[in-house]
Parts: sequence; structure tokens; C-alpha cells
Amino acid sequence: MASAALELMGFFLGLLGMLGTLVATVLPYWQISAHIGSNIVTAVASMRGLWMECVYQSTGAFQCETYNSMLALPSDLQTSRALMVISIVLSILAIAISVLGMQCTLCLEGTGTVKNRVAGTGGGLFLAAGFMALIPVAWTTHEVVQTFYRPNLPASMKFELGECLYVGLASSLITMLGGGMLCVSCCEEGGYVTFNPQVHLHPWPPSACHSLLSLPGFRLYPLSSLSLVSDSIHCPLSPWFPTLSTVLSLH
Repeated sequence: MASAALELMGFFLGLLGMLGTLVATVLPYWQISAHIGSNIVTAVASMRGLWMECVYQSTGAFQCETYNSMLALPSDLQTSRALMVISIVLSILAIAISVLGMQCTLCLEGTGTVKNRVAGTGGGLFLAAGFMALIPVAWTTHEVVQTFYRPNLPASMKFELGECLYVGLASSLITMLGGGMLCVSCCEEGGYVTFNPQVHLHPWPPSACHSLLSLPGFRLYPLSSLSLVSDSIHCPLSPWFPTLSTVLSLH
């Protein structure tokens, strides 16, 4: 139950991070014009994003214009676009794969460790998606801060950090957190054994098991090989830890 709750929490965190990344990618509030000096009343405020540049006037008019040429854009802006889109695509794939591998779904039921590995793959995709979104956000933040503190740059050309940078940073961290939780839940589930109903286990006392070990024809198997043994004897290694056991089979 603990691993299932961890899976659900990781999945919803990854879903929330994907929505935040989508909002940060679409909206133009990556860079906002800085208000420097004693005159804080400005007639025009400009905002820049990955896909458009907008202008807000004091009269209430709000106008946006998309970038006409993609090839004429700076290389850092093109890279940021590509990384954010890749992050969203990876998040969508992670959501689809995680749904198949989570314990609360009926998909891939009865496949044993395959279902857990599918959930772990979804968690890895969430981690990659969060890292992809973190790169352009961190790079744009660095560029805005470096440009703002240039002494020879006019104040009208300086920009401050926009809301989308904060949303993108939080979304990337949440996405990676959700992916990490999915991966951890997959590792926890890997320690459990899925019993095959076709396997017949015969519980024997430890003394009888040790006696059988000395006889020819009996072999020792770990619990993970239960599906390979058709008729086995369940032998606990310790009375204090009955779950730590081996399997004896006559071959």
C-alpha cells in the first residue's frame, strides 16, 4: 500500500509539473521590462516570451506579436523552445507509460516485475522532462540577471525576471520530484515476490529442510525462481524472519 500511495503521489506531481511547464512555455512572461528610477509610472510595459512579444499600455490595451521568422531568432531562444517542447512531449509519454505500470490500474495485470519496470520507466521520463525544462529556465534567468547589471546598457533595454521563469522552475522541480518518487516506488516493489498460483509450496520445518539438503537430487533456489519450480518445498531460514526463505526442489 505504501508503494501504491507513493506511485500515485509521484504521478500527480509529474502531471502537475507538466501542466506548469505547458503554461510557462505558452505565456510570454519570461522577461518583463524593468522600471528603474524615480519615475515608476510608465506608459508602456513590454513582455517577452518564447513565441511572442507583448506590449501593455497604461490605457489598458494589450497587444502581442509573434516572432515572424524562426531562423532569425537568437540561438538561445531557439534552443529554449526546443527543450521546452521536448520536455512537454516527454511528460506526456511519461504519463501514458506510468498509467500502464501503476498498481491502481488493470493494465499489464499479472505480468509481475514487468509492470513495476514500466512504472519505473515513466518515472525516468519524468526526470528527463524536468531536467529538460530546467535548462532553458536557468539559462534565461542567468541571461536576464547578467544583462540587468550591465552598466553601459540603457535602462529602457533592461528586463527583469518574469512570472513564467518562476513557474517553469517550480514545475521542473516538481516534475523531477514526481519522477523520483515513481522510481523509488518501483525499486521498493522489486523486493516483493509475486507468487504463481500454479506453484505448490509445501511448508516444512527447518530441521527437515536441512536434512533434505544432504540428500542427492535436491537443489536450492531463491524465492525469485518460484515460477521456474513446479513442485517445491518452502523452507524458512530463520524462525524470526520467516519471509527470508529458500525453495527446495527435487530434480
